[in-house]
Amino acid sequence: MDATYRKLLTYSYNIVGSYEDAKDLVQSTMEKYITLDKRHIEHEVNYLIKTVINASINFKNRAEKQKGYGVWLPEPMATESPDLNLIKEQTASYSLLVLMEKLNAKERAVFILKEAFGYSHEEIADVLDTTVENSRQLLTRARKSLDQTPVRADMPTQGVLEKYIQSILDADLDTLEHLLVEDIRLMADGGRSVKVVKDVAVGREAAARLLQHIYTLFLRDTEHTFTTINHQPAICFYKNGALYNCHVLEITADGQVGNIFSIVAPEKLRMIS
Repeated sequence: MDATYRKLLTYSYNIVGSYEDAKDLVQSTMEKYITLDKRHIEHEVNYLIKTVINASINFKNRAEKQKGYGVWLPEPMATESPDLNLIKEQTASYSLLVLMEKLNAKERAVFILKEAFGYSHEEIADVLDTTVENSRQLLTRARKSLDQTPVRADMPTQGVLEKYIQSILDADLDTLEHLLVEDIRLMADGGRSVKVVKDVAVGREAAARLLQHIYTLFLRDTEHTFTTINHQPAICFYKNGALYNCHVLEITADGQVGNIFSIVAPEKLRMIS
């Protein structure tokens, strides 16, 4: 069941945006399946996929109502790690996971099934117990909501990361500002236990000053490494040997830094530490 488990986990993670929650949902589904009367089930894997997807949609709907703090960011995954339990090629980029927070759970599921897994509308209708026409409408609404295409630069990003971090270390705001796109957004998620700026910083000047402020207050005594998170370049900051903060970046085709996602919540750093 290892291949099936990884497939189910990937479906669920892309919908709920949390590896730990996806793991719990898949585990619960498989435990229930073991005790089930299977005489009416023709295709085991298809049944499990359908069950996990619908469980993930229901979970996402409940989670949306329970969000009680500022910016919520997805749980990051080290997609280049050999220990990755997800299907790498079908794991959504970090920027796409963030963008999909604009969608309701069912729109998100339809978008993922169609765009990431290549499902037909007939197959989606069967999985979600809906009509083909409704599946088409949900996909149309999802695409309209996602009017911004996540940046995936097909170019080496090491030099950009080095310039980015060096300008922060040197407190060189002028260089840092010129490295950022004009309408950059900086978002931070500290969960319920770590205080972070609740509002999104928009614009290169505001973002550069906030980055410098964060470094001065919280990251001065850290060490950093460059890595890849959900197919995107990232910087991990370590304090006393423990992962403290992760910046996931968008790099544009012309070598500028687009949106920056700062994950500080300890419970969201476990899979990359």
